[in-house]
Amino acid sequence: MERGGPVAGRPFFLVVPPLGGTGLGCKLSLAHFRRPVPRERGTASDSPPLAKIHMPVESPYSGVLLRTIILLIGSNLFMTFAWYGHLKSLSSKPWYIAVLVSWGIALFEYMLQVPANRIGFTALSLPQLKVMQEVITLVVFVPFAILFMKQQFKLDHLYAGACLVGAVYFAFRGT
Repeated sequence: MERGGPVAGRPFFLVVPPLGGTGLGCKLSLAHFRRPVPRERGTASDSPPLAKIHMPVESPYSGVLLRTIILLIGSNLFMTFAWYGHLKSLSSKPWYIAVLVSWGIALFEYMLQVPANRIGFTALSLPQLKVMQEVITLVVFVPFAILFMKQQFKLDHLYAGACLVGAVYFAFRGT
């Protein structure tokens, strides 16, 4: 993991290496999670940030929702591997080895989940936060189950997902 900092006007960034040979690494910059600050034209600080995320409509949810979703997706990636990855990767090892490995993975999950919930709770109700987290859990779990664990997808799983879409509708209706 590589870190940068506010040296010579560069923004802080964190580079996450590719996961398990998948090539799915990423570079996160605080510029992704801040609103741009107006600057005077023609100054040295006029250069654009590393990356910008433009929200077409400004709402109280914009930044909070985006940060919460990104952190919860990362959190759920770690937790899914902590809960289920040992079934494939450590099946020949004693159970207590799987527990220790899972706890180690879960530490990283909590390092993303706790900030996600704190950020999300500033603009979302607790039920909204929970429903959003459950939907993200399934969005992460389904590809994990099919691609990593080689499980067969069934039509009933699609119906269960449709019920969750209904849960999201009712949790966020009227906000």
